[in-house]
Amino acid sequence: MNDNTRVAAREVLTDPVNFLAFGFGTGLAPFAPGTVGSVPGLLLFWLTLEFGLYVQLAIAAVLILAGIWICGESARRIGVHDHGGIVWDEIAGMYVTLFLAPVSVAGFAAAFVLFRLADIVKPWPIRDLDHRMRGGAGIMLDDLLAALYASLLLALYGRLMT
Repeated sequence: MNDNTRVAAREVLTDPVNFLAFGFGTGLAPFAPGTVGSVPGLLLFWLTLEFGLYVQLAIAAVLILAGIWICGESARRIGVHDHGGIVWDEIAGMYVTLFLAPVSVAGFAAAFVLFRLADIVKPWPIRDLDHRMRGGAGIMLDDLLAALYASLLLALYGRLMT
């Protein structure tokens, strides 16, 4: 199997691990599954705004730690490392990116665009690490680094605008 292998919707929707890894089905999107799969991360962050920073940090930690196992196990089950439909890493990356975004529609939109750009372009060293690391940690790491790049750009923008 290769990255272009289609995974049957039944395989994703009936297997709890694949269902989570495929972002509750968003990873089945026929076009730009990573972008569609980032939306649940944005929604989750918005829904947890009232919980406070410490709870949100705990949620981010759970998303990351659980994601290492979920992504790795899903990849093993479908037989494709970092299949494009596995989007739990995008959910976690998007959630992490939003910590430094202004709490506004414009701020969340900027965070979304910057995260997706960093994840798609994979600036150095993301691309190198993405090709070297295997398993769940490898699947998660490139998106967490993309979140770091996007967050740094958001912070820089915020600093320049004040």
